[in-house]
Amino acid sequence: MRAAFYTRTGPAADVLEIGERPDPVAGPGEVLVRVRASGINPADVKRRAGWRGMAMEHPLVIPHTDGAGEIVDVGQGVDRVRIGERVWLWNAQGGYGEAGRPFGSAAELIALPAAQAVHLPDEFDFAAGACLGVPAMTAHRAVHADGPVAGLTILVNGAAGAVGHIAVQIAVAGGANVIGTAGSPAAAAHARAAGAAEVIDRRREDVAARVMELTGGTGVDRVVEVDFGANHHTDIAVLKANGTIASYSSTSAPEPMLPYYAFANKGANLRFIQGFAIPTAARRAGERRLAELAAAGRLTVAIAETYPLTEIAAAHAHVEKGAIGNVVVTI
Repeated sequence: MRAAFYTRTGPAADVLEIGERPDPVAGPGEVLVRVRASGINPADVKRRAGWRGMAMEHPLVIPHTDGAGEIVDVGQGVDRVRIGERVWLWNAQGGYGEAGRPFGSAAELIALPAAQAVHLPDEFDFAAGACLGVPAMTAHRAVHADGPVAGLTILVNGAAGAVGHIAVQIAVAGGANVIGTAGSPAAAAHARAAGAAEVIDRRREDVAARVMELTGGTGVDRVVEVDFGANHHTDIAVLKANGTIASYSSTSAPEPMLPYYAFANKGANLRFIQGFAIPTAARRAGERRLAELAAAGRLTVAIAETYPLTEIAAAHAHVEKGAIGNVVVTI
């Protein structure tokens, strides 16, 4: 099979190669998937770059944890009726802090546990399906980890990002009122189109003051947070007593210092969301909910750009530069 791979960490253009690799075989409990699209997440480019000293976990790595395609074979113990099924993939490489799997979705074929190949709703093409594993499941977990959201007010920081854009849609579909933040007029428009009632320009406005104005001084019930280190002072300032901050990243400050009593005095709940470590029951609930929203026409996956496999280095550079929407490699 043809695949992208690297044998050392570093800049995408320096370390990513394209070549032939042995075809994988579906082992017991596994499916073999013909990959049509491979989604790129920030975690993928960080791992390839060696972010914060990440070392190679295997001699050779085929990148990317998310993807979509068709099942072309199954291993022992898997019903052969699944052959031909359109699926989306999750955790193809495993999460941080573990060796995980060496061979991800940036290849023509991938073998992985059957449970990690989820039926792809007819409403989604392969490119959209390749963005469900991390962005959509992280968004669902961040919105719903603490229960239903009907009638609640939720602040989504980074509402135009890959996770934030879907979080807005999931929260609105659940009956929440959503306030978003964005860093440009184009990003703000993207967040509004997803259903955010109000979008605050984080570069030009005082986010905390604006949130309190929009909520009549009461604040928000929950925060979905893209960068805890950068925003936690604002988050706690606008959070209601006993509210929740669900944070899925802290890239700007990986070891943040937080004002303990500002959080404690409100009885605040701080929840860390790791898309690679979603509990099984929550994952199944998320998979069902995504399918329901897709069938109802209430879930859109934004694609910023697609690249052929031969241009995977440019695709990684696009993710590192930033984009409104997801970046996908087609195979």
